[in-house]
Amino acid sequence: MARARRSLDITGEEREQLDAIAASRSLPAALVRRAKIVLLTEDGLSDREAARHLDISQPTVSLWRRRFRTGRIAGLHDEMKPGRPRTQDDDQVAQLLNTVLSTQPDAGTHWSVRTLADSTGMSKSTVQRYLALFGVQPHRSQSFKLSNDPFFIEKVRDIVGLYLDPPHNAMVLCVDEKSQCQALERTQPVLPLGLGYVEGVTHDYVRHGTTTLFAALDVATGEVMTQCKKRHRHQEYLSFLRHIDQNVPANLDIHLVVDNYATHKHPKVRAWLAKRPRYHVHYTPTYASWLNQVERWFGLITQKAICRGSFKSVPDLVKRIERYVEHYNTNARPFVWTATAQSIIDKIERVCKVINGTTH
Repeated sequence: MARARRSLDITGEEREQLDAIAASRSLPAALVRRAKIVLLTEDGLSDREAARHLDISQPTVSLWRRRFRTGRIAGLHDEMKPGRPRTQDDDQVAQLLNTVLSTQPDAGTHWSVRTLADSTGMSKSTVQRYLALFGVQPHRSQSFKLSNDPFFIEKVRDIVGLYLDPPHNAMVLCVDEKSQCQALERTQPVLPLGLGYVEGVTHDYVRHGTTTLFAALDVATGEVMTQCKKRHRHQEYLSFLRHIDQNVPANLDIHLVVDNYATHKHPKVRAWLAKRPRYHVHYTPTYASWLNQVERWFGLITQKAICRGSFKSVPDLVKRIERYVEHYNTNARPFVWTATAQSIIDKIERVCKVINGTTH
C-alpha cells in the first residue's frame, strides 16, 4: 500500500505569493518552475504526474517539496555558494591601482593588461577583472582644450541663455562654415554590404577639389539654411548673411551664434551688421566652438552623406550635400539642449582642479 503524502500546509498568503511567482515572466525560470511544483502537488497531482507535466524528473519534484517544507518560500531560492576565496588581499589590489594611476611603464606612455601583469605579478585575467571593477581604462584617452577667454563665463551664460530661454519675436541661428569638404573618388568600386561582412571601400582615392559648406541652424525648429561656396573668405560669409537676410521674415530679430574666426569679425562684415539693427551677434568663447549647435549638425552630415561617399567632381559632392539638406529639413527636429550655464562652469572647474592636482 502506497504511503500517504504529507501535506505542505500552504497558507492563503503563501498561495498568493506562489501564484504570483508561477505567473511571472521576469523572475528566473528555475524559481517559476519550483513554485509550479509546489502548487501542482498540493492541488492533488502526484510527484510522478507533476514531473511528467513539467517535463522534469520525479526526484526533482520531491527535492523542492522538501525544500519548501523546511524553508517555505525562501527555501525555493538558490542558496549562496561560497566560491573560491580571493587570492589577492586589499594591499595587492591597492598596489595595482596605484601603479596604473600614478606611474608610467619604462618603455611606454601607458599601461596595458600584460605590462601590469608583469609588473605586479598578477595574472592577466586578474588584472583585467580589477581594472573593469574599478572602471580604470589606461588604454583610452580623451582630448580636451580649455578656453583662455577672459569673458568665458559671461559668454557661456549668454549663449546658453539663448538656447534655454530664446527671446520672443526673434530667431536664434547657429552659423558656421565647414571648410575643405573634399570631393574624393575611390579608386575602385565600393564593395556592397552583405550578410556576414561590412561595406568595403578602398583606402586610396583621387582628389577632385573642395567646397565650403556654410550653414545656419535654427535652434527652435532644427531646420538649416545652407550654401556651398568655393572659398571661405569674408566675401563668401557676407553673401551667406545676405542669403539669411532674404529668408528670415523682416519682422524678426536675428541672433547669430558664431565662433571667433577672423572672417566673422572682418571690418566689412561688422559694417554690414551695424547697418542692420535686427542682427545681434553672440561670439562663442575661444576654443569653445562646441557651444555652437551647428557643429553637431556638421557631424551628422559628415557621417551620413560625405565621409563614405565617392564623388567624381565637386558639383557631384554639392548635389549630395543639397540632397541631404533637403531630406533633413523635411524631418527636422531641434537639438535638445539640457546643460545649464552653471553645470558647464562647474564641469570646467572640476577639470581645472584635476589639472592642478596632476603631478605628471
